[in-house]
Amino acid sequence: MLMIRLARFGAKKKPTYRVVVIEKDRARDSRSVEVVGTYNPVAKPAAVNLKHERIAHWMKNGAQPSVTVARLMKSNPAPAA
Repeated sequence: MLMIRLARFGAKKKPTYRVVVIEKDRARDSRSVEVVGTYNPVAKPAAVNLKHERIAHWMKNGAQPSVTVARLMKSNPAPAA
């Protein structure tokens, strides 16, 4: 089963995260299927960049977002077309 979740990158005590599509049973930072966004909690305000159309594509194909990714998607909705 595919999950949309965060993978941690960056230096010690200065994390940045990639929002990735990955198999549920793989390790947090292992090879992902696709990178669909970034999240930088250190920036003021926190910087969130999401590819909403790719996230929608993967969710349509059965990928489940993690609780944290769902919260990020809710706080940063897709721009109206």
